[in-house]
Amino acid sequence: MAGPTTAERGERQKLESGPPRPPLLGRLRRLRRLIILLIAVVLAGAATVWVLYGSPWLRVEDVSTSGTRVLTAEQVRKAAEVPVGSPLISVDTDMIEARLRRELPRIDSVDVVRSWPHEIGLKVTERTPVLIVEKGANFIEVDAKGVRFATVSEAPKGVPVLELTVSRPAVLRRFPADRLVREAVRIAGDIPDAVARDTRTVKVRSYDAVTLELRGGRTVEWGSGEKGRAKARTLLALMKAAPGARHFDVSAPTAPASSGS
Repeated sequence: MAGPTTAERGERQKLESGPPRPPLLGRLRRLRRLIILLIAVVLAGAATVWVLYGSPWLRVEDVSTSGTRVLTAEQVRKAAEVPVGSPLISVDTDMIEARLRRELPRIDSVDVVRSWPHEIGLKVTERTPVLIVEKGANFIEVDAKGVRFATVSEAPKGVPVLELTVSRPAVLRRFPADRLVREAVRIAGDIPDAVARDTRTVKVRSYDAVTLELRGGRTVEWGSGEKGRAKARTLLALMKAAPGARHFDVSAPTAPASSGS
C-alpha cells in the first residue's frame, strides 16, 4: 500500500503544530494598546477622585432640614455639626445620625442624605408624646415606645397624665415601674379616638388595674393592657348604650358594666 503523499504529510504537520503564531509586530501593537488603555483608566480614576475630594465643585455649602415640629431647624443643624466646606462624598452620614439622636432625644429617627452637588439634607421624625408624667412644675413626655424623651414646662394639649399609684411594694417587685409605664402606653394606644380626646389621666394601680379618668368626672376601669382592641369596641358600645353613665368597666370585655348617672 502506498504511503501518504507529500501534500498529506504537510497538512498533517500543520495540524500538529497548531495555528500559526502572530508575528512579533502584531503582539507589540496589542501590548501598546493595552498599556494606553490602562493609563487612560488610571487617569480617569485619578480625575474622578480629584473631582470628588479635591475640587471645589462638590463641597458642602448648604444644610437643609425637614420634618421638625417642636424642634427648630437651627437646633437640628447645630446638633448635626455638618462639616460645611468638606467634600460632599466624605461626610459621615451615620455619625451625624447617631449624633442627632444622642444630642436631641426628641428625635425618633433621622435620615441624612447627600443632595448633589452641594447640600446635606436632614430628614427628621420627632417622637410624639402619648402620655406625660408630672415632675414638680414640669412634665416628662413619654412616647409610644415608653421612652421618656423630653421635659417641658407646659403640658402638651390632649395628652393624658400618667399616674403611678402603686401602694404595694410587692407589685413593684413583680412589675417594675418601667414595665408599668410601658403597659400604660400600650393602653393609651388602644383607647378609641372619641374617648382619647376626653381622657385626662391614666391611673395605674397595678399591672392589671388601670383606670382612665375622663372629662366630667367619668371613669373607665380598663384592667390590663390585654385584649385592648376588644375593650375599645366594647367601651364605645357601652357608652352609646348608656350615654348618661359615669362609670364604665371593660376590664372583662365579654362582661362589661356601667353605673351612675
